[in-house]
Amino acid sequence: MRLREAVKLRRPASLGRGFTLFWGGQTVSLVGDKVTVFVVPTLMIFVLHASALQVGVVAMAQYLGIPLLGPVAGVLVDRWDKRWTMLGCDLVRLVAVAAIPLAYWLDVLSTPLLFACVAVISGATILFNVGYLVAVPAVVPEDGMVRAYSRLEGSGSVAEVAGPSIAAALYSAFGVAALLVDAASYLVSAVCFRYMRPWGERTVEEGSIRERLTRGFRLNWADPVLRRVVLAAVTLNSGGPIFVTVLPVLAYRGLGVPVGVFGAAMSVAAVGALAGALVAPRISARLGLGRTMAWSLLLHCLVGLGVLAAPALPAGPVIAVTMGCYGFFMSCINVCSAPTRQSRMSARNQGVMHAAFRTVTWGVIPLAALVGGLAVTLLTGPLGILDAARAVMAGGTLLAACSFLPAVGIQPLLDDAAREPAEQLAESAS
Repeated sequence: MRLREAVKLRRPASLGRGFTLFWGGQTVSLVGDKVTVFVVPTLMIFVLHASALQVGVVAMAQYLGIPLLGPVAGVLVDRWDKRWTMLGCDLVRLVAVAAIPLAYWLDVLSTPLLFACVAVISGATILFNVGYLVAVPAVVPEDGMVRAYSRLEGSGSVAEVAGPSIAAALYSAFGVAALLVDAASYLVSAVCFRYMRPWGERTVEEGSIRERLTRGFRLNWADPVLRRVVLAAVTLNSGGPIFVTVLPVLAYRGLGVPVGVFGAAMSVAAVGALAGALVAPRISARLGLGRTMAWSLLLHCLVGLGVLAAPALPAGPVIAVTMGCYGFFMSCINVCSAPTRQSRMSARNQGVMHAAFRTVTWGVIPLAALVGGLAVTLLTGPLGILDAARAVMAGGTLLAACSFLPAVGIQPLLDDAAREPAEQLAESAS
């Protein structure tokens, strides 16, 4: 009896049925997303014979909605039922993904059409992600937040592990029809939302859109912790997308890596991301959320330089090891970032705070992706595709590494228990 009670005490408390449905739906959806992320650039390079610039343009579309829709996303989601909003976003993305293989079968697939489909997916994802960040504190008790984000990050890492290999196998077997897997995953996610208990009703009814929007930006800037997180994320997202956009160009055209090998390398690499999700709570408990985030930002960027070891070393293992370390530290960043930001904000302002944060920090990603593709195109003439890709990826990585500078001051601020809540600081700033 005592042994049973001791085991029960050691076992973490359940995070609830609502989180279980949410977690399950997102795990399936994340695996499906990796199919699209892998297949779209592969399709462009091998079927449409797209240039590096065209690959960069479509990569830009993946984030184009952030500066366009992001500023009002939080305000809109605050005024809507968040659970039904996320369900609707899943259905919109289902249609947009399914349109790509349909266009291919009708022989009308083109780079502009891919751009449009990816942009629609991006817009729906922005609204979805604002609700996503509100969903966790809505269905999970406060003492389970880090465990919840660790599990979600673990699911993302599992998707990283399984997704590329599944995508490569599906693409090799079915071609563009592999995208239907992602379309089906959105349906699974929508069904999970349908059967969750109601949550996320309208939280704000007063105030104009402009007032709520202005408040979201002010909240992020007035609080010193949030301000440093914003500056670090902007710097990271100014260089990181350059690296990620150019990677398939380097692999396929610069190093001649086959689709199957690249998919397998990315899956092996993602084991590091899974490991990061599992150990990040322990690391942050020992070092603190802010300190863990800062050092993870620096190491996440610097390990990306390992890709320069190819072609002196075999390309597949180099990509796998480099991206494994890259993913490990990215998981640590993600596990620490959301709880840090949410600890500074009441539920009433979570939506506008997250929307403003994503608008500012993700708004630079489309430009970074375009710059990556354009830079490779301009440098290919004098350097060749291999050296051009290597030079651009190294430059993007070093730029992103500067994110360590604002982040290094976060932990001392978190340690200052007497600091005012973010809402009070924002009011005094106004």
